[in-house]
Amino acid sequence: MLDTLADAGELGTNEVARRTGMTPSTASRQLGTLAASGLVERVPATGRYRLGLRIVHLANALLARLDVRGVARPHLEQLVRETGETATLSVPGEEDAVTIDFVSGEHQIQPVSRLGRPSISHATSAGKVMLAFSGRSLPSGPLRPFTPRTITDPKRLAHEVERVRGQGWAQALEEREPGLSAIAAPVRSSRGELEAIVALQGPSSRFDARAIETALPRLLEAADAISRELGWRSD
Repeated sequence: MLDTLADAGELGTNEVARRTGMTPSTASRQLGTLAASGLVERVPATGRYRLGLRIVHLANALLARLDVRGVARPHLEQLVRETGETATLSVPGEEDAVTIDFVSGEHQIQPVSRLGRPSISHATSAGKVMLAFSGRSLPSGPLRPFTPRTITDPKRLAHEVERVRGQGWAQALEEREPGLSAIAAPVRSSRGELEAIVALQGPSSRFDARAIETALPRLLEAADAISRELGWRSD
């Protein structure tokens, strides 16, 4: 019944009954119970029902105790078990994404496995995801080259960010550190905004194109699962 009102806005008793498959008398009794608890409210001018303000209170209480690190941690651990590579969780910063949690793979990567480490926006997979899904402006050139493979042309970066936005994930192959490959995907909040970024990274000698292709579906599943636990719905 709450889902029906959420979708429709305001409905009369008979319309609620029709949409939920209840009898009008059953719908009336249940609407009365929900109204008494504040979950729905009756509009005096029309006699129709809509969601009540207590819904907002309950939603805020739930969202307040959701810590993206606590939600994501089991998924990071699962990613490491499945792939053997290091999994990181970052959040958007003012200029770059910032690591707030990580689970080391079979061979810990230094200095990647470090809390507070910035993921440079134009040179890392997490940074590209931040640019693609946060609404931030692209950095202006000239862009610093960290390796021979770093994207330094602003136009090429714009094209890359657009590609990331279209496919829903990013990769960086030896663009920040020589010998390091990484892929990243966005985690969304209940409002659909970029909440965090999940990434997998490992030595290019091991985390090569074939390994990335195998790991990518697992990464996307983890990012989607975390998003859903934070309240995001794609439909």
